[in-house]
Amino acid sequence: MDPTDLSLPPLAAAFIFGLLGGAHCIGMCGGIMSALTFAVPPSMRQPGRLAGLLLGYNLGRITSYMIAGALVALLGSVLNHVLDGIALALRILAAVMLVLMALYIANWWKGLVHVEALGRALWRRVEPFGRRLMPVVKVPQAFALGSIWGWMPCGLIYSMLAWSLAVAEPLRAATMMGAFGLGTLPAVLATGVAARRVSLWIRHPATRTMAALLIISFAAWQLWHLQSMTGMVDMASMTPSHH
Repeated sequence: MDPTDLSLPPLAAAFIFGLLGGAHCIGMCGGIMSALTFAVPPSMRQPGRLAGLLLGYNLGRITSYMIAGALVALLGSVLNHVLDGIALALRILAAVMLVLMALYIANWWKGLVHVEALGRALWRRVEPFGRRLMPVVKVPQAFALGSIWGWMPCGLIYSMLAWSLAVAEPLRAATMMGAFGLGTLPAVLATGVAARRVSLWIRHPATRTMAALLIISFAAWQLWHLQSMTGMVDMASMTPSHH
């Protein structure tokens, strides 16, 4: 099986990465969700209306992830056509980024924080547009603000985008990023509505460790698959042809 295909296992893996990476999402997005909630005028904070706005924020955020995934995959496709052997290098990069993501989620190593610095220049240009949309009073407005929020620097997202780069097919990468985004919803929405139990479960060291081990196992499977594929190609090249 190709580890970059989008049959059920890779899609499920992307969803689980988002779900179990929720501890990072709470740390990164908890304050933002609270700020967005308080950005709604007090007279419009009825449960039904507030739920609609929170859904709009997150649909916009996930849409941004999907667009970013498609753009990065398009770049991967171009690189595959221009450079020989780049596909293998991209898949190895994707596996390495998944391992770094796992170490980050489990609090074993925080080096992925430095990767987030790569997106800060873009964020400085995009973030002011979000301020112009506040206070939020309509769902389309919330969707637009969420779309801007989706470009905030995040090492977890960058790890997934490295996977999208290896996929090198925009539609498939967008689908994968959508599955990842859906996985993050419980943690982000729980922060928005103060669901303390969900937050505590996601933050628990055992949950973080389980998430890290799962991601590392998936990355190891990818690398093993790539090694076996490379071995088969080498064997095929050594086999004499018969006419």
